Amino acid sequence: MPSPAAPLLMRLLACSASAAVRAGAYVHEVMRSGELGIVIKGHNDLQTQADRGAQRLITANLRAAFPGLTVIGEEEEDPAAAPLGPDEIVEPLDEVLQQCHRCPEKVQNVRPEDLTVWVDPLDGTSEFADNLLDNVTVLIGVALEGQAVAGVVYQPYYRYLTDPSQAGRLVWGLDGLGIFGMGSDSHRPLPTGRVVVTTRSHDSDTVTAAVTACGPTQTLRVGGCGHKVLLLLERRAHLYIFASAGCKKWDTCAPEALLRAAGGRLTDIFGRQLRYDPGVERPNNRGVLAAMRVEDHQRCVEAMPEDVRQKLQGPKQS
Repeated sequence: MPSPAAPLLMRLLACSASAAVRAGAYVHEVMRSGELGIVIKGHNDLQTQADRGAQRLITANLRAAFPGLTVIGEEEEDPAAAPLGPDEIVEPLDEVLQQCHRCPEKVQNVRPEDLTVWVDPLDGTSEFADNLLDNVTVLIGVALEGQAVAGVVYQPYYRYLTDPSQAGRLVWGLDGLGIFGMGSDSHRPLPTGRVVVTTRSHDSDTVTAAVTACGPTQTLRVGGCGHKVLLLLERRAHLYIFASAGCKKWDTCAPEALLRAAGGRLTDIFGRQLRYDPGVERPNNRGVLAAMRVEDHQRCVEAMPEDVRQKLQGPKQS
């Protein structure tokens, strides 16, 4: 277990990082077995054995390490689930603990009751079922007093098409400390024009209108909120636009935290900050708008058509 002398938030990040990697290994196990155990929860809303098992690994590890911590996962939990076995209990990641001396002063003394952890054990489930594995991520986001401040995004199938020997990629970050795990990708120059990334499987007239209003020269349609935000962090796209209520808090908490740590911004379509308090409504009913550059984000907020605003129940633009 991490040293109690380390700040609570850093210890939580270190355990979250290890839990995400372990959950990613479980995702691989399920895919190799060929028994996905698909359950249809709703339209374009699937659940697999990988979702269920990965969430159990993450939530059980975090609750054991941090009694009293509020952990909210996407999937309904099984009260009869077996306790973690010895090979399922994770140790905190040294890579994170080594940054403890740089922990921002404003978060050095947070208490468990100040934090809420949001878990999406398999972001991009539809893509997982469709074998679009590079779209899949494991997301663990940490909110402090309702604001996303820290996050872990793990890609179990990072570059699996071009380099099958490549291990998964772990990206983690803390607002005020920065992000880690991006390598040279974070230094890539932005592409020319305006590249917009949006949904692959939840398209609608409203989504299309919002994307068109922001003047894309290229539109990328991919799965998973985590994957889309990684494309921003990799500087392969300028904007992530989703003018729909289909995204949930467990989808956006970790990606928003990473963007904030990198100097970017993620809000609703109207430019309002999302809240991650324990009792908040789960859907992001006013959509999602994200950008690496604040000026790109603001221009898109200002360009949003009035009919899109009305459909998402936002205020009229003054």
